[in-house]
Amino acid sequence: MPVMYYTVVTIHVLAAMFWLGSMFFLAVIGAPLLRTIEPPEMRQRLFRDLGMRFRTAGWIAIAVLLITGVFNLYYRGWLHWDGVLGSSAFWHTVVGHALACKLIAVTAMLLVSGIHDFILGPAAGRLEAGSPSALAHRRHAAHLARANAALGVIIVIAAVVLTRGG
Repeated sequence: MPVMYYTVVTIHVLAAMFWLGSMFFLAVIGAPLLRTIEPPEMRQRLFRDLGMRFRTAGWIAIAVLLITGVFNLYYRGWLHWDGVLGSSAFWHTVVGHALACKLIAVTAMLLVSGIHDFILGPAAGRLEAGSPSALAHRRHAAHLARANAALGVIIVIAAVVLTRGG
């Protein structure tokens, strides 16, 4: 494999570590700590500010993952329709199943991230701090964040299967 392939894979892995690691940090440390902040207005502002900063960095990481992911497919020879993407035989292999799983999980992750980052999170930030509606929005946002973390783990498992060839 060429040096460029290893460079792209390294960037892909670093972006994945940043994205998934940041989500776990926020879930295990950041959010529980912020929930202890009083008054509710301060807590809401901190959640909003932290969310906005992570949203920017997270979507940059996602863009890097998508771009490097396409290059990885190219370098592995899997970006061809004939014999690979258009072949039912390919999709019935362990590698084909892993790639399908990864692509489906990435698509779901993009949808969940979009809903969390651009709809539910901002809506929660506009509600009256500490109100039942704001708390319900925060709970829903937390569920989406957990779902996204689970999708991230699924993506990592599929990636391991892809790199190990099944």
